[in-house]
This record gives sequence, structure tokens and C-alpha cells, in this order.
Amino acid sequence: MNQTRGIRKLLKSKPTIEGAGVHLKRGFGFSEVPAFDPFLLFDDFHSDNPAHYLKGFPWHPHRGIETITYVLHGEVEHGDSMGNKGVINSGDVQWMTAGSGIVHQEMPRGDTEGLMWGFQLWANLPASHKMMGPRYRDVKSDQIPEVTLDNGVKIKIICGEVDGERGPVRDIVIDPEYLDVTVPPGVEFVHPVKAEHTVFAYIVGGQGFFCEEKNPFTYEVQGVNYFDIQRDPSVGKENLLLFDDGAQVMVSTENDPVRFLLLSGKPIGEPVAWYGPIVMNTQEELEIAFDEYRKGTFIKDKTD
Repeated sequence: MNQTRGIRKLLKSKPTIEGAGVHLKRGFGFSEVPAFDPFLLFDDFHSDNPAHYLKGFPWHPHRGIETITYVLHGEVEHGDSMGNKGVINSGDVQWMTAGSGIVHQEMPRGDTEGLMWGFQLWANLPASHKMMGPRYRDVKSDQIPEVTLDNGVKIKIICGEVDGERGPVRDIVIDPEYLDVTVPPGVEFVHPVKAEHTVFAYIVGGQGFFCEEKNPFTYEVQGVNYFDIQRDPSVGKENLLLFDDGAQVMVSTENDPVRFLLLSGKPIGEPVAWYGPIVMNTQEELEIAFDEYRKGTFIKDKTD
């Protein structure tokens, strides 16, 4: 019998400013390590005010992680110290493995109406792969398959497999799944997940129930009783849920649809030494990385 995962933790994304002045909402980050292992950070950058995103993320280094950017509206120009450059357009995904080190910049631009909306996820790398050669996987929107299940649920498969259809991003160290799911009103969606994997969902829009329990109950949100904030057992946009253990997740709706990102990955279970854009296993490795950056010896390889 499949055990349906309950909700271990619910976080309301918090406004923050990163880069040269980009306004975004952080689902989780440094303070949640290691609860989301192998994931480190999740940001939702969503604004129709160009002043909130045009300054972007100028040149900065990364080592020891992967950064995954998914754009819904607008575009992100990117370039790096090895001469690579391009544009992540609406519906596209960039899966960048920083590995041994890369210096790059990301500059968001809105669509014709000034709307910029995307997500960035940071995934950790195990010690055995932290110094692997950096690489990009640029995935265009028309390369991302979308399946419609018999109950009307629509799923864009960035990474993983649904209904016999596999996403284009494969052979990733943490064995991840990354799905963009829309559940119509009055529908139940059940999806199998690997029992040992960390699984979380971020609600993009709408309202849904993210476990079997539908009676009023209480979440703990950063020390605040969530039931006092919203007297409804369903969960709405800009909330992020970390699931408990189990072999499947269940999401259901009543009068409204819900759209969410569903992500999972195999925990690494190693020490995390993290400062800014670099994540290693020890403080000594961090110091070496920043010393190399200052000396100009940070970049090790051009390709994996």
C-alpha cells in the first residue's frame, strides 16, 4: 500500500533583495539547511516593476552547486567568464552546474508589458562532484514535454518521468524530479515519489489541499500559528511545503484550480559550509575558493 506523504513544514515565502537590487521572494535558504537536503535555496522573482529587477545579478562566482533557472515570463540574459552567453526566454530552463567554479552574470528583462517572473533553485553537489567541470543545460520551452492525464491534470516535465514521458534534463547527480503541475477544480492528483527523496512543492497560483487531511488543522509557519492567519486547511500561492516521508504525494482541489512546482531529490547527507554563492563541505575549502577568486585562479575547467 502506498503511503501518502503528509506536510512536515510550511513556509511562507519572504520578501528579500539580492544581486544589485532584485526584489524577490525566498521560499527557503540558509536557515533551512539541512531540512531540504540536497536543495539549498528557492527564490521566486516576480514583478511588473522594471526597477525591481533590471539591475540584475552582475558578475559573481559559484562553486560546488547547481543553479536551476525556470522562466515563466520575460527573459534572462546570461554570460560567463568562459565566453558563453545566451538568453533564457519565457518557458525555458537553464540547469547550470557550477562544479569547480564559474563566474557569470544574470540580467532579467521583462516581457512587452514589463512582467518578469521566474524561479531559481540551488541544488548542492556531493564532495565527490564539487570540483567537476562546469556545464550548462539550456532547455527551450518546446523541448519540455507536457502531458495531460485522464483527470485533466496538466504536467510540464522538466526533469523526471510522468505517464511514460521523460523530461529533457537527465543524468543529474542528485537524481531530481522537477514538474510544473496544474490541477483543475474538483480533481485529485496522486503522484509516486521515491521514498528516500526529499520532496517539496511551491504554489504558483490557486488553492489546493496537499495531503489527505481536509479538515481544519494547524500549520506552524515560522513560529506563527497558520490557522490563525488563514482559516482554511487548503494552501495558496507563494507558500512552500516540505513533505514528510512516503511513497506518493496527493494534491486535491475544490472550487479553484492550483498550479505548483513539485521537486524532489536524493539527500546528500554531508556537511555544508556555505558563504554567499559558494557551497563546500568545510570552512577550509571555502577559504581556498575565495582566496583563488581573489588571486584569479578560481576557474579550473572549461567543460565537464
